[in-house]
Amino acid sequence: MSRTSVVIAIDGPAASGKSSTAAWVARELGFQHLDSGLLYRAETSRRLGIADLRSPEVTAAVSEVAQIPEVRAAVNAELRRIAETENVVVDGRDIGSFVFPDAQLKIFLVADPWERARRRLHQRLGRPAADDEIAQETRLLVERDASDATNTLQARDAVLIDTTYLTQEEQVQRIVALAQKV
Repeated sequence: MSRTSVVIAIDGPAASGKSSTAAWVARELGFQHLDSGLLYRAETSRRLGIADLRSPEVTAAVSEVAQIPEVRAAVNAELRRIAETENVVVDGRDIGSFVFPDAQLKIFLVADPWERARRRLHQRLGRPAADDEIAQETRLLVERDASDATNTLQARDAVLIDTTYLTQEEQVQRIVALAQKV
């Protein structure tokens, strides 16, 4: 693909902070943020007849819908179309390995499942979660990781960032610093 725009790909497992970090990085750089997961959630929501993209029903079904070849093809085509003319920060599961293998910067975010669950619940509930709530969410994330394993691919040339002990601001600063070198 002949492209003159810059693509920053941010991949990682569910609840690794891809979308919120990518959105912040995009704001810092003046780029457009493309959230592939949101496109998959929109299609899942449409198929289920549910308006809330973040509902538990959509969350439970999105992995299955995202594995439908026609859905994947349509989402990837839309992401590529936008990136032809716009500088973008794109997040997802196989963005750097499959969707944009020629991205100028590839990041792979990881974090301990317990920490990912704690963060997700804090965001969802608006309060610190109890240990039993975190344990249940951790089990769900580990199951989701297993079902998404074939689509959650780290590109060989991706920079691995373990965010377990980083603040979101620290994550963003690291990625912005790397992006300013491309």
